[in-house]
Amino acid sequence: MAFLKFEDIDKSFGENNVISKFNLEVEKGKFIVLLGPSGCGKSTLLRMVAGLEKIDSGKILLENNLLNDLLPSKRQIAMVFQSYALYPHMNVYQNIAFGLKSEKIPKNLIKDKVIEAAKILKIEQLLDRRPKELSGGQRQRVAIGRAITRNPKLFLFDEPLSNLDAALRSDMRVEISKLHKKLKSNIVYVTHDQIEAMTLADKIVVMNNGKIEQFDSPENIYKNPKNIFVAEFIGNPKINIFEIKAKDIINKNTFKLMNKEIKLENFKFDENFYIGIRPEDVSLEKNSEISIDISVDLIENLGAEKIVYSHLNDTEIRIKTNKNIKDKNITIYLPKNKIYLFNNNKNRLKI
Repeated sequence: MAFLKFEDIDKSFGENNVISKFNLEVEKGKFIVLLGPSGCGKSTLLRMVAGLEKIDSGKILLENNLLNDLLPSKRQIAMVFQSYALYPHMNVYQNIAFGLKSEKIPKNLIKDKVIEAAKILKIEQLLDRRPKELSGGQRQRVAIGRAITRNPKLFLFDEPLSNLDAALRSDMRVEISKLHKKLKSNIVYVTHDQIEAMTLADKIVVMNNGKIEQFDSPENIYKNPKNIFVAEFIGNPKINIFEIKAKDIINKNTFKLMNKEIKLENFKFDENFYIGIRPEDVSLEKNSEISIDISVDLIENLGAEKIVYSHLNDTEIRIKTNKNIKDKNITIYLPKNKIYLFNNNKNRLKI
């Protein structure tokens, strides 16, 4: 039995359909990340689980219990928002304890729960401070602490790290991952940041226009994308995609790219298609018979590695390397076993 289940969920705002026939089953104890561009419906989906948005049609079930018409307070769900949502006139202790106090829990039990949460999040020394005296990372820990004390069946995180700087985001990713392992909690986490998704998730739901493009482990999302949308959304810099038109197809298993004939055995080309190769798989060493001469447009020096930008016809190509490049004109190599193929509908083909 699925721990959390979505059945044919639809949601529109006026004539704008945000979620369309959304179906998903989530196992107990998993860290699930909803990943996608702004406006794809991921936050709306989270808010429907929390009871903050009404479902137009379909069902959401938590441990086989229907959530649709339950009040948010009755769902045994805790949500952590992007904006922290702390009370400015209350100190950290009071903010964490607020939900428990509203539930008329005895003071001594409230104290135990607040102290326990503060220890887990390493904010015991901050309990007397008010939100304005805290850093962004500390405020987010307080918001998470408030959620922990309620001992919910499910945690919902709505882009909780987007207001933090890069260093703090990295630290908080580690803390949230540790928290999940320590509490053995169930988490659904919304982000548009692929690094957060890849480092935190047991499984990722890649969303686009209110629908699921792929639901899989981070490794499979990266190595085996189902289509070009997923392939381009995961990976930094994004995958190189080249369209091969009918005029470039020489015979059933040979095509031409930049006047280079490329033969892929056991494959039949009979219409326009696309090939893809990730920047880190493009080589500057002769490790393939597929070689292309390019001119360097720009080099981004990132310290341990460099991103080289060039172009093939009107298509930009990106190369990730740790080698020093001094020449304007270089030769790149495309290993056959690193090439992705996509059909005319931009869906993945197996070589």
